[in-house]
Amino acid sequence: MAFCSKVGNLLRQSAPQSRQVPVASMLNYIRSMSSSKLFIGGLSYGVDDQSLRDAFASFGDVVEARVITDRDTGRSRGFGFVNFSTDESASSALSAMDGQDLNGRNIRVSYANDRPSGPRSPGGGYGDDSRRGGW
Repeated sequence: MAFCSKVGNLLRQSAPQSRQVPVASMLNYIRSMSSSKLFIGGLSYGVDDQSLRDAFASFGDVVEARVITDRDTGRSRGFGFVNFSTDESASSALSAMDGQDLNGRNIRVSYANDRPSGPRSPGGGYGDDSRRGGW
């Protein structure tokens, strides 16, 4: 991602001021050109790792296909990831499969975003505990 930031800065500096091109769209295009990992959303609860792999295998060598499951129940969370060996395979899979039916549901396919490194905040969704009173 740092590479994309540097390229974006260079493009911003070198672009003529009279022709403004949205920088965000340029960065997304550059990022998508070098990504072989796809996010697959809207999966049916019946889709497992193997059926996800099978659905995308016709586009190229699938390195990994993983349906994300709830750690407590083991049930699918309705999304997953597919890693291809080449960027070209990922690109053709994205173009062909986005919005298509898989096990009765229209799936959404997009390039996966890198997860930010560092400590994750504790779950719960109740906000910052430092503002709450103690017991």
